[in-house]
Amino acid sequence: MADPRFYSNRGPFSLAEVCARAGAALPAGSDGSARIEDLAGLEGAGPTHLSFFSGGRDMADAFAHSGAGYCLVPQKGGHGAAPSGMLLLPVASVPHAFAAIASFFYPEASQPIWAQDESISPSARLGRNVLTGPGVVIGPSAEIGDRVRIGANAVIGPGVAIGHDSEIGSNVVITHAYVGDRVTVLPGAAIGQPGFGFASSATGHVKIPQLGRVVIQDGVEIGAATTIDRGALGDTVIGEGAKIDNLVQIGHNVQIGRHVVLVSQTGIAGSSVVSDFAVLGGQVGIADHVQIGPGARLAARSAMVSGQKIEGGQDYGGVPAKPVREWLREIHAVSQLVRRRKRDDHG
Repeated sequence: MADPRFYSNRGPFSLAEVCARAGAALPAGSDGSARIEDLAGLEGAGPTHLSFFSGGRDMADAFAHSGAGYCLVPQKGGHGAAPSGMLLLPVASVPHAFAAIASFFYPEASQPIWAQDESISPSARLGRNVLTGPGVVIGPSAEIGDRVRIGANAVIGPGVAIGHDSEIGSNVVITHAYVGDRVTVLPGAAIGQPGFGFASSATGHVKIPQLGRVVIQDGVEIGAATTIDRGALGDTVIGEGAKIDNLVQIGHNVQIGRHVVLVSQTGIAGSSVVSDFAVLGGQVGIADHVQIGPGARLAARSAMVSGQKIEGGQDYGGVPAKPVREWLREIHAVSQLVRRRKRDDHG
């Protein structure tokens, strides 16, 4: 469900209205006047919520155990039987239907643009001994803890909360986020921007509204020009004590564990999980729905493919990432083949 601190819900809407918006037929025998209160992910949805399931093994268990009253599913099937109490709404394209319905409930959910005469909104609450540089903008209902320092030209969006003793660098932009105590954000970072989510077809790409948040726990450091996208429906979470280098990209709904280290130019796609104390070297690429075990270490420029899982406590390298000894053996075998080919070519 979208946090009312950041998003304004225009619902509830009737089932008939939602079906019309999604281009779905009203299911036979259903009550078109039934009220749908909100949108929610499969795990957190209740009887008055609409969720969605595009199929696939990664979310099959969540679908099977969801408490959602209504769920968008593909017309072509592949989603299995609905759990008790869930009404399925088959649609030609789940992403397109969800984008249309999300825009129905939350028409102003894109970039937050607001008007205020003062640089610091009168409704913002600042703690004791807060220091703000020139050009700082703090939006309505934002909360800034004691002894926070905010550098020049930083923008703190409406409703954002920042804990005590944190330091926000110049030209940082933070929206749709809860930031803990003793967090350091270096200059130029962007936190809480919409995730890279589109419904694509032959006619082009439709933006899917991103209705989640970013939660940054205590003691985190975020490097210069790093970007952390907010969740699509749930949260993007950065765990306690994590250290994130410059120029890192973290996609929507990513879960970063405690004391994780992410080195410069690492990119992590949506809904991936990086468990506690994992270390990702420079320019590591992580596809969507990846799971990295606690204490795993990935060598620089290694990569993981969509849905891949690796155990914790080991070193990995290569593309796709594999245990480092196996990776090194493969490199050695390839080099031996190259040498042999050269000898054969020269007689």
